[in-house]
Order: sequence, then C-alpha cells, then structure tokens
Amino acid sequence: MIWTEQRPWGRFKNLFENEITKVKLIEVDQEKRLSYQSHRNRQEHWMILKGKALVTLDGRDVELNTGQAFDIPQEAKHRIQNIGQESLQLIEIQIGSSFDEKDITRYEDDFGRS
Repeated sequence: MIWTEQRPWGRFKNLFENEITKVKLIEVDQEKRLSYQSHRNRQEHWMILKGKALVTLDGRDVELNTGQAFDIPQEAKHRIQNIGQESLQLIEIQIGSSFDEKDITRYEDDFGRS
C-alpha cells in the first residue's frame, strides 16, 4: 500500500474527499498514540478495523476493539492510542467545513509538536 503521509506515530492514506467530508485509513504503530488535540472546523467518526485502541475524549478513556466505532464532536479534545499487540487500523470520517491538517490544536504530544 502507498501511504499518503508518514507520522511519528504511524501513517495515513487519504481515501476520499469532497466539500463536506474526508475519509482516511489510519495505522497507528504498537505502543504509539496521536496527540491530544481538537479541531475547530470538523467532527470525526472512527471505526476500528484491526487492533485494540484507547480513546481519550475530553479526559475520559474508552477502550475499543475491532468493529467498534466512536464519534468525536467538533472542538472536543481527543486522542487515540494503540494498546494492542499489533498495528491499529481505523477509518476516520471527517465532516465539516475544513479538512486542513493545520486545523489541529495540540494540548499534549509525545513527539514535541504541541
């Protein structure tokens, strides 16, 4: 598979985009997590395809397994972490007015990007 972008936590591939939605395939490496972040211009829906995840939403933790889904409201602080023994794969559906990678406010980041 050809990935769109590599990140310190893993990689993602853009699958679809139009004026109201964007869809990504995201892969999070073992024991890695994305930054604790929020978005001003979009909400997100995550569907776990493979692996085990710990999702943090506004300070509350929820474990998700393959086949489970989770909604991230616009402006909510959130992150996802791979807590399984294999790579974590999920589909992310973004809905909103902008899907720019700059629409990220980071509160914590394991890679010094906050």
